[in-house]
Formats: sequence, C-alpha cells, structure tokens
Amino acid sequence: MRGNDQAGLIADRFLAARRGATGLADYPAPPPATLEDGYAIQAAAMARSTDPVAGWKVGRILPPLAKRYGCDRLAGPIFAASPGAADGDATGFVFDHGFGAAEAEFLLRIGHAPVAGQRHFTLEEAAAHIDAVHIGIEIASSPFEGINDHGPAVTISDFGNNNGLLVGPAVPDWRSGAYIEQAVVTRIDGVAVGTGTAAAFTDGAIGSVRFLLEHLAARGMALEPGWWISTGAITGVHPVRPGQDVEADFGPFGTLRCRIEAQKPR
Repeated sequence: MRGNDQAGLIADRFLAARRGATGLADYPAPPPATLEDGYAIQAAAMARSTDPVAGWKVGRILPPLAKRYGCDRLAGPIFAASPGAADGDATGFVFDHGFGAAEAEFLLRIGHAPVAGQRHFTLEEAAAHIDAVHIGIEIASSPFEGINDHGPAVTISDFGNNNGLLVGPAVPDWRSGAYIEQAVVTRIDGVAVGTGTAAAFTDGAIGSVRFLLEHLAARGMALEPGWWISTGAITGVHPVRPGQDVEADFGPFGTLRCRIEAQKPR
C-alpha cells in the first residue's frame, strides 16, 4: 500500500473511532516509523475533519527518544469544539475504552500571526506573538489505548493525543517570565500524583511557542490570532478514567478542578 493511501486509512480509522467514541485495541495499520510519517497521518485526518482548529498542543519528547527522533517536542491540533472554561462545573472527556490523561499546563494565546514566509524565530520573536498566558488543563485522550506506548510518531498520528482544553484564569505580569518557576501540583481524587515547573522545559513555555511557529511554517501552516497553545505537561501525563476528579494547583495563580467523564459519540 502506498504511503498516502496508508496514511488515509489510518486517519479514517481514528476519525471513525473518535466520532463513535469507541476504542481501538490495536493500531489500525503498521505504525509510523518517523515523525514525518506521524504528521502525514495527522494531516490526512485534519483534511478529513470538518471541525475548525482553535489552537495547538505541544508535548515534550523526553530522552532517550528525543535523541532518537532528533526533536524534543511534538504538536497536535486542538479543535474549536474542545476548549472550555475551567470553572466549577468543568468536565474533561476521555475515551472510555482508549487512553485518557490530564495534564496541568500553561496556555499561551496568539495575539497576532507571524509574518508570511518567516521560518525561524528567536525566543524574543516567538514571545512577541503572545498576548496572554493562562493556567489550564489539557485532556489527553485517544481511542487507541496504547498511543503513548509506541513512541512520539504514533502519538502525533492521532492529533497528538489531544481531546480537550480547559482554560483557567490569566497569569498576571506574564511578560516577566517568572511564572515558569511556579511549582504546580496535580491531584487525582485528592491524591498528589505529580509536581513540577515549566522551567524544566527547554527554553520554558516560550520554547514551545518557538517550536510550534517553526514547525507549522515548515508544514506551510500559520497560527491565527486568538488560538491557544498548550505548552506542555508541567507535572507529567497522569492517566485518568471516568468518574475521577482532577485538581491542578498553580499556587497563587489559582487552582483548577474538573470531573472526568466518558466521551460521547458525535
């Protein structure tokens, strides 16, 4: 089977599973071997989707896989139907027979689009495209239960394992950059499961913005004003299941809570 045909087949299987809220016990075909193969499947799925994009998630590729794949981050689209307010009644939806996780993250909002044709950015140039920083929770979920067990190319292939974004309050004085030093704690059902800071990321949260600007430019895509960038899991990727409660504690910036429920068919 030719590469484009196989990418389309995998994309169709993932889209059908997402729409039906059904699980995938196995990867739909031989899994992608390279990041480029994973993004080809992602692009095929985006071309088949009718949902508009509202932002992008950036995830970290940790050692030793970062060295093997030659990159320490990955990207996936966030669709317009998924961002919601992280208020007292917030709900995160995961695929009941797939993979589900919650991630505490800083969410950066695009204030203006990059100049057409620019392919490389300094950290200062990347930061200049941001007009707000918020605290938030990314809901990472895929119909394929093993999505994170087969390397970043597989994760990339199903929208980077994104299934939602919960947007919390704005971070004051974010331009100082001090927010990346804030210790963040994630709790599930009241039990602490992870702690960390965004300072542990290469070049912090702005490094995720720079990566995404250059990544999308290389793919011939552009960010749009108002889009969100979910910049990476601060305390880790924490598996969750329907019925659990998630709490992301950002200290003085606020504490977010959500209830995990099973994804419904669309």
